[in-house]
Amino acid sequence: MTTEVRINGRVVTPDGIIDGHVAIAGDRIVEVAAGDPGDGHWLLPGFVDIHNHGGGGHSFATGDPDSARRAAEFHLRHGTTTVLASLVSSPYELMREAVTAYAPLVADGVLAGIHFEGPYLSAARCGAQNPQYLRDPSIEELTELVALGGGAVRMVTIAPERAGALAAIEWLVEQGVVAAVGHTDATYEQTRTAIAAGARVATHLFNGMPPVHHREPGPVLALLGMPRVVVELIADGVHLHDGTLRFAAAAAGPGGAALITDAIDATGMADGAYELGGQAVTVTGGVARLTTDDGSPGAIAGSTLTMAAALRRAVRVGVPMVDAVRMAATTPAAAIGLGAQVGALAPGRRADLVELDADLAVRRVLRAGTWLATS
Repeated sequence: MTTEVRINGRVVTPDGIIDGHVAIAGDRIVEVAAGDPGDGHWLLPGFVDIHNHGGGGHSFATGDPDSARRAAEFHLRHGTTTVLASLVSSPYELMREAVTAYAPLVADGVLAGIHFEGPYLSAARCGAQNPQYLRDPSIEELTELVALGGGAVRMVTIAPERAGALAAIEWLVEQGVVAAVGHTDATYEQTRTAIAAGARVATHLFNGMPPVHHREPGPVLALLGMPRVVVELIADGVHLHDGTLRFAAAAAGPGGAALITDAIDATGMADGAYELGGQAVTVTGGVARLTTDDGSPGAIAGSTLTMAAALRRAVRVGVPMVDAVRMAATTPAAAIGLGAQVGALAPGRRADLVELDADLAVRRVLRAGTWLATS
């Protein structure tokens, strides 16, 4: 018989906060109930990061399975119990190699899946994506990648204005792969057409998109608050002003916004020189930018964010705790089709839990019923 273990604290559920306990049996949650809150530490579902390029000095973008495993382990120690391995624009050969390398990690539960952020993106809004690899969407490429992954490919970001984009979005949806809109120069109308074709995620809303104009609303207003579309928000104070974060969270609502890290290998590391998609990156003061010849600030190149830090910032700018937790776990889990398995402290879900102290710093992490060391 499996022994039941109770963890006491301030339990954050999608519906509210309960002073009580979460009961675990094996790798499942069996009960969430009011009672003795114990030391009153916060109990949250494990974070779900659907856009992450690496961390702890290790990268998902290279196709190296050992590096990918170590990057996942780094973020796991910081509370992320479910993570997509996001790759940047690259040659097709590297895309194939990455799927082959990462499919076993997905099968083992180390990764929740693979996210291709490119190469089917806009050259005008490529940001830190390597422009030499950008190209129109290819259903031929996608067919091979999806088949090769055997379910490992979970999300693909596409600029809807590129030739063949709508057909690719429709094809992805038919295969059960999430189609995301991002790094795009599309008009409002083109973006709405992509949504009609089945696109359901906005890749880091505002970033890699034209700014909002009252006569040319562009992709941001086409995506924000749209039913069934989840907008990704990078809550690091660099990609988004705190006022923008607060506004977008309110406009999308907790069921329509997902906190993400967009983290790179420099996360948790010292300032210095790094690399992303074949391009040099310089991290200064924790901010990652493409390295330029003249030393001027280059394009923002991902972040050095953890999901725990993103949650703290969201709460600090005024997002209610329950809503922030939904944005950090429940909503992103649902966005990638894992809402019935992870993302909430509820009976039947996998026993993924993050315990935070009064300052919202990570104290302990539980994944599939097992406590892990934190750093």
